[in-house]
Amino acid sequence: MHEITRFVFIIILPFFFSSIAMAENETTTSSHSNKSGLKLISGLTNIATGWLELPKNINIVGRQENTIASGIAAIGVGTLQGGWYTINRTGCGIFDLLTFMIPTNPSVEPIFVWNNFSRESKFMGY
Repeated sequence: MHEITRFVFIIILPFFFSSIAMAENETTTSSHSNKSGLKLISGLTNIATGWLELPKNINIVGRQENTIASGIAAIGVGTLQGGWYTINRTGCGIFDLLTFMIPTNPSVEPIFVWNNFSRESKFMGY
């Protein structure tokens, strides 16, 4: 009888801890402090690394076509677009830093410039 009780206890124990882990995960992922913390970190990071939009956009424009003209377009159009996106990312970083106590999502997608470096950024603040 003692062995059966131990066996049942060992089988049921993992289910008990997994439900606690799931409940903890559901309550913390959308909590105020997590969203505010992410917004604060992304704001500081986007202020510091906003300049990385320049080489990112040169690379994106250069990959759009595989011709000799695409290299020239990458330098011209990519530099202009990258400069504009640098200003936008840095500005969204300042906005997120100033409003981090309001628990909303960061205003740039992807949140950090190095997340999916081959995709154009979207700015959702305006």
